[in-house]
Amino acid sequence: MGKYFGLDGIRGKAYDFLSFELAFTLGKSLIVLNQNLLVIGKDTRESGDMLIDAVIQGAKISGIDVINLDVVPTPLLSYISQKLDCIGVMITASHNPFQDNGIKVFNSGNKIFLDLEEQIENAMDDIIIFPIPSKVGKTLPSILPYNMYLSLFNDLLVPTDFKIGLDLANGATYISGKLIFSKIAKNLFTIGDNPNGQNINLNVGSTHPENLVALVKKNQLDFAFAFDGDGDRVIMVNQDGIIFDGDFLIYVIALYLKSKDLLNDNTVVLTKMSNLGIIKSLKQNGINVVLTDVGDKYVLNQITEHNYTLGGESSGHIINTFLLNSGDGVLNAAFIVKILRDWHTTIDELTKSVVIYPSKLVNLQNMDRTLVNHEDVQEEINKIKKKLADDGVVLVRASGTEPLVRISVIAPTIEIVDESINSIVHIFEKLNNKLE
Repeated sequence: MGKYFGLDGIRGKAYDFLSFELAFTLGKSLIVLNQNLLVIGKDTRESGDMLIDAVIQGAKISGIDVINLDVVPTPLLSYISQKLDCIGVMITASHNPFQDNGIKVFNSGNKIFLDLEEQIENAMDDIIIFPIPSKVGKTLPSILPYNMYLSLFNDLLVPTDFKIGLDLANGATYISGKLIFSKIAKNLFTIGDNPNGQNINLNVGSTHPENLVALVKKNQLDFAFAFDGDGDRVIMVNQDGIIFDGDFLIYVIALYLKSKDLLNDNTVVLTKMSNLGIIKSLKQNGINVVLTDVGDKYVLNQITEHNYTLGGESSGHIINTFLLNSGDGVLNAAFIVKILRDWHTTIDELTKSVVIYPSKLVNLQNMDRTLVNHEDVQEEINKIKKKLADDGVVLVRASGTEPLVRISVIAPTIEIVDESINSIVHIFEKLNNKLE
């Protein structure tokens, strides 16, 4: 991670780290991307207007024209950046609470990677200096982003008799989710669709599915979907209130694409946090699996480099290039509906052969994140990995979006999971106590 950019753009407390000055400097430094146009959008956080204003002012000083899309999901912002062959900036902190915000940068539809992030950081810190442009950029008339969005759905907008629920996280999909699914579901039920600037992800969305489960059971829905604050993630809940995460949805999409001969190289890209049960089930169905570090940009990089079709994370970030070159929760949800409709089946039936390994994720708060690389921590991790061999996964990492350390273990039994996590936590606590 760089000085400003983390795992997924620049992220921090709004009005604190993520100040008007920082966003203005970022906007001015977009000159390194050598583009003449910027499209910018935001989720529903109250700090979004301040940050959009700052980025726009900075970009215009660098001679870049700007189109303000206002509230749009991240994938739609990315798509428009691709169609217009220009810079895209999304103001969002995804699944984080409203006090946080962030800046994601795209170039011609692609999320920028480490080399361009470094160049922008160098420009922000005046390590590289650009000449003053001969003209100031203009604010151009807005376009109709949701008309462009509808063009992505083609044969997905087929009315069905399914009773469907949506949790829109009081976020960026509160417009797009209803727009799309009102054309798919004759019986549509929604929650998290009344943003007020401070309630984004507040007990709603893909990280808080309990209210969606209650909605499904109360209204006897066939299934439901939950998105995150900026709309690039999706999880699913079946009629019994059972949650199907991104791993399950990727598995179902992979089976469908393979059946249509649309899964390039019969390969799916997952991260090291994906459940072993999903990986083994994919392989049993003749589908290869490539594993990357955690983070959608690493998944996307692998997909792009090898021309794969599908990949994603258990969190629900799914990149299905048959539909779009970035993760789109609403688009992937509509595609899942198409699969169930075409095959006249249920999510339960499609996943009944998958045996999920027990897993647990523990977040260590107030921990020195540099301890992740301490030799005692690494020694304990390697000892557990050796013991589990090919029948388990251990992942310990400093969060790229929040001030904490994440410890994740997947193993054949919950007892082994707990024992492994406890031993790692003990090492962290012992080392952290020595620093205090």
